[in-house]
Amino acid sequence: MQRSVWSVLLVGALMLGSVGAALAHHGWRWTTGGNIEVTGIITAAQLGNPHGVLTVDADGQVWRVEVGQPWRNERAGLKDGDLKKGVEVRIVGEPSADIKDKRVKAERLYLGKKEYKLYPERD
Repeated sequence: MQRSVWSVLLVGALMLGSVGAALAHHGWRWTTGGNIEVTGIITAAQLGNPHGVLTVDADGQVWRVEVGQPWRNERAGLKDGDLKKGVEVRIVGEPSADIKDKRVKAERLYLGKKEYKLYPERD
């Protein structure tokens, strides 16, 4: 009996640890809290859950850009094919606290002059 209680506690602790790691990654804690702009050409796009990721070449610097979940991108007005290789994009968002990461979480993005607010509550 005692052994099964410890097994349940161990499994529960492992599950909580996994959830915490997932929340830390997909939250905003890794960002600076301030916004920057990155403009460049999309060289790769992986869209889907838990969120999309773009690789953007900005004047020879490669940036990893986290965009929203599919429902968030759609709510912002983005359609399938908007974020694809070869498209110029301007991103406004929060960079990684370690700027050497060249990673930014997009709050808004622009395709041409059209603005897409992924996180309209954050500005």
